[in-house]
Amino acid sequence: MTARTSQTPDAVRAARVLRNSAADPGVRFRDLFAAEWIKLWTLRSTRYVLGLGTLLFVGIAVQKSLGTYQDWPSFRPAEKAHFDPMTEAFSGVTAALLMIGAGCVGALAIVGEYATGSVRTTFTAVPARHLVMTAKVTVLAVVMLGVGAVVSLATFAVSQAILSGRGIGLTLGDPGGAHVLVANALLAPISALAGLGLGALLRHTAASVVTCSAVLVVVPTFFKPTVHQWVNDLYAMFPNYVWRTCLAMRDPRDLPGLPTTAAAWTVFALWPLATAVLAVLAVQRRDL
Repeated sequence: MTARTSQTPDAVRAARVLRNSAADPGVRFRDLFAAEWIKLWTLRSTRYVLGLGTLLFVGIAVQKSLGTYQDWPSFRPAEKAHFDPMTEAFSGVTAALLMIGAGCVGALAIVGEYATGSVRTTFTAVPARHLVMTAKVTVLAVVMLGVGAVVSLATFAVSQAILSGRGIGLTLGDPGGAHVLVANALLAPISALAGLGLGALLRHTAASVVTCSAVLVVVPTFFKPTVHQWVNDLYAMFPNYVWRTCLAMRDPRDLPGLPTTAAAWTVFALWPLATAVLAVLAVQRRDL
């Protein structure tokens, strides 16, 4: 991955759009959205991570489902009774890779501008930094929500098509499947906005990527329910943990120490909001 922005006609177009928006405040946000859209797709890392990443996730789902299809006759009755076909589509490994990749895209969306100095051009053309960051947050959320939806639906479609050969595949109408698909899709925008917030705060490519990966994936992976409820409540503030222990399940367990479904969805709603505010405030209040 790279944080460099190339001096392509796309970059020139983005600068032109910014100048036009500064001259006509009535269409500013629409033009800022267009400029941020161009800038995001000008980053080569965006195309590589999203394109190759989507293919990787589909490939993992195919490989995992084919393995289960072949081994199904040798499964013991207890294993068959507790088998969840959704795990073949989107496993914990897939979720971790998606969160890291999306977080990197979000971090590079802002760190790349600081690395090249183009952020000065942007804020010279449009001094209202909060409007620029709001447009950047909106573009990133829209793009990554689309990517998350494609990954969630594509992995589900290919895995269940393979498993249906054994009569164990699911459809979109089966109970519990829809909310898992939505939760899987939302991991991408949540992680991308977390990366954007950390990138705006740290302004360093390596530090932003490492911190983002640690906060989103590495540290929460080691969380286990304990007898101390305040610790469980702390764990339940991390999207990876609530996804793994609640939202990734078609029939979430209702046990002490585990997050409830309502609390898990609340975490999914608050993380992008909090990290978007962090990104706007970090850019608004600090010198370039």
